[in-house]
Amino acid sequence: MKEIKLKMMPERIAKPRQKGLTMVMDKGLSIREAEDMLSVSGNYIDIVKLGFGTAILTPNLEDKIKLYQSNNVLVYFGGTLFEAFLVRNQFEDFIKFLEKYKLKHAEISDGSIDLPHEKKLEYIKILSKHVTVLSEVGSKDVEKIMPPYQWIELMQAELKAGAWKVIAEAREMGNVGVYRSSGEVREGLVQEILTKIPSDKIIWEAPLKAQQTYFIKLAGTNVNLGNIATNDIIPLETLRLGLRSDSFNFFLGRGTKYVSKKR
Repeated sequence: MKEIKLKMMPERIAKPRQKGLTMVMDKGLSIREAEDMLSVSGNYIDIVKLGFGTAILTPNLEDKIKLYQSNNVLVYFGGTLFEAFLVRNQFEDFIKFLEKYKLKHAEISDGSIDLPHEKKLEYIKILSKHVTVLSEVGSKDVEKIMPPYQWIELMQAELKAGAWKVIAEAREMGNVGVYRSSGEVREGLVQEILTKIPSDKIIWEAPLKAQQTYFIKLAGTNVNLGNIATNDIIPLETLRLGLRSDSFNFFLGRGTKYVSKKR
């Protein structure tokens, strides 16, 4: 029987892709749980972040990393682990830790420590000689609110220093950085950032459905989104494709029936 396809579907860039990335937060899955996740959602996962410092405590870590890599999923340690090594004056040990597990990507962040930005840029330059670097911008402290020009300056400098992508901080709860404590998007901030930083160079941490919906409507189906929970991978893909009520009308063109054209 001929395959039946829905019309007027937005075009998703195929893996491996440079934009339209979905970065998933692994906060300590077992290998069996990771296998189950990949069996259902592997086609929709581009990157797995082993959240915060969980890599230190995860048993069979090498096997789990190999599992992700063998399924064409990029994997890296959360930036908090980089900070944990750095604050203990163990940057060289961090590089050795990456080499031990044959990681090709690493995150540099300063969300939990007071790291002078010039030093952060130095670490990006050094580390980018070993691996592909993602750098995270923004603080985990809800009291620290940066003006838009500062976000832009930091992102521009970190990309220039060698970062592949910059990550807009939100934590796994989506209540800091580019969001208010309620989880509401700081729309003016986001839109001003996008006047200077290309959308495909930013991964927006967006763990909540309303946040994911906002960015898809703002920047399109192939926006980069991160900190996605393991059970939200396929639900996010339905948002990207207009197969969920929150984005149902957004990709429909003229000639459709029974729906409001309000977007």
